[in-house]
Amino acid sequence: MAEISPSTDTGVTARWRRIVKIALPIMLGMSIYVILEIVDMLFVGFLGTTALASVGISIFLAFLVMALFGGVSIAVQATTARLVGEGETQDLGRFLRTALLLIGVMVPFVTGVLMLLAPTLLDLMTEDAEVAETGRFYLVWLLGASTMFTINSAFMGYWNAVERTTIYMKVVVLTAIVNIPANYVFMFGFGPVPAYGVTGAGIGTCLASIVGAVFHIAVGYRKIDGLFTLRSSGNLPVLVRLMIPAGLQQFTEALALTLMFRIVAFVGTVEVAVYSVLVNLVSAVGLPAWGLGLAGATLVGQALGAKDPDDAHRWAWDVVKLGVVLMMLMGTPLWLFPEFILSFFIREPETLEVAILPAQILGLMIGINGMGYLFANMLNGAGDVKRVMYVNLATQYFVLLPGAWFLGIEVGFGLIGIWLAHQVGFRALNSVILARLWQQRKWAKIQLW
Repeated sequence: MAEISPSTDTGVTARWRRIVKIALPIMLGMSIYVILEIVDMLFVGFLGTTALASVGISIFLAFLVMALFGGVSIAVQATTARLVGEGETQDLGRFLRTALLLIGVMVPFVTGVLMLLAPTLLDLMTEDAEVAETGRFYLVWLLGASTMFTINSAFMGYWNAVERTTIYMKVVVLTAIVNIPANYVFMFGFGPVPAYGVTGAGIGTCLASIVGAVFHIAVGYRKIDGLFTLRSSGNLPVLVRLMIPAGLQQFTEALALTLMFRIVAFVGTVEVAVYSVLVNLVSAVGLPAWGLGLAGATLVGQALGAKDPDDAHRWAWDVVKLGVVLMMLMGTPLWLFPEFILSFFIREPETLEVAILPAQILGLMIGINGMGYLFANMLNGAGDVKRVMYVNLATQYFVLLPGAWFLGIEVGFGLIGIWLAHQVGFRALNSVILARLWQQRKWAKIQLW
């Protein structure tokens, strides 16, 4: 496993090269996921504002469910990276193996129940009966894909930890090759396949997730020794101790953002459609935060496994400096040319007009706000998942939600007030607090086993 041993090169250029080597395949892979979401929005945009609103709400409801199991990836990455840092070469897949067993037991049962409740969930999220009905079966298909999504997420945590991120990227490419044409065929019809509209996007996404999971399992069988044995060796308590707060961390964030859709729905269906597009744009311009944050989590975990907290601290700031510059560059087109970019997703002039100012705010704020994503990932990589969870809970439920309701509904600022609460009141504050937690270095004392 020499290729994944912690580096002894301390030069700034060499360190940045190592960060990019890990992060670039992650960013490319995630960019493909973002492209898939954008293509979905482009396709759905042809179906109108109601379809955009129904897809946006359904996606966040599905993310809310999958976030229950989102801690799997964080736990697998943190534990496996620590093993790598300790110089362990035997049975590196032990935590991934345990995670896959948990996924097989838990996820199908939970999502099966929620699939039956899909109409009720949508009714709770919108006053518009047409929006709820349009998204009903789309949501069912997304929930049906949850097990496969979670399997892919667990494998991603492992590949990140052992610095084999190109494997993750290959899986994503394969998924995209299946997803884009499948979505088009099932949405608009082709040959003997009828047009299913919004539901067709869910069918295509589900099929692509199955292909990705099968490929992951096949690659894991060949490249990860003992992956499909039944040895546990005390892995479960360690994994669960990280998974629960990490899962709650992701679930509470997904719940808060889902409730944000509900607040926006009080303003109007046009605003929900715009908010759906804005959230997808956050994913696009925030790509460096996702990729570099996961790379930083790996490097921090490996440094702590090697008993070098000073190196872990330095890795984090190397990642943040690089990430902020990249996010500011990616946000620039949004505040310079918002109408041009938004016109790819929104075709109704009145809806486009509503979206311009929030897009400019996003472009200006993404560099600062992305720091929160970066530090959250690296604190998770150090095993400090509980404090990240507490910070997210406090900023989401005591700042974001009441702030969005007050500015958007009570004061009457509408979508602009809601978006300011999201970008300034929540994300910027979150970044400042998490940066402070990192500087305290309490994470350096955490023992995983």
